[in-house]
Amino acid sequence: MISRLEELRALDARTLGPSFRDAWAVERGLQLGAEILFDVGNHILSAHFGVSATDYEDIIAQLGSHGVIETSLREELKGLGGFRNVLVHGYLRIDQERVTEHLGTAPVRFSRFARAVRDWLAQHAG
Repeated sequence: MISRLEELRALDARTLGPSFRDAWAVERGLQLGAEILFDVGNHILSAHFGVSATDYEDIIAQLGSHGVIETSLREELKGLGGFRNVLVHGYLRIDQERVTEHLGTAPVRFSRFARAVRDWLAQHAG
């Protein structure tokens, strides 16, 4: 997912509006990346800590409070749940500038999350 988002990040932001195919690919990639993050996080919280999250933002908060992710990453991921909901449910007209902004940061943030989970698993799985 991360490498595909990196490929899409190379697109010119001005072409995302006129090209519905590129825009849909970016939106779907960001949605799937967020959902993977939330699924992995929820599984860790449930299986290891025996807790349930109330929503997507709570998954991120609890991962931070349980030391799975660092505070800085927790802060960077704040708002991802709401953004995912906008992508999925189309609550509002999707703001292409916001999508482009997320595309610019998502590969790095998702990579940091994956690395944090790998490091945490190496210390706690068994």
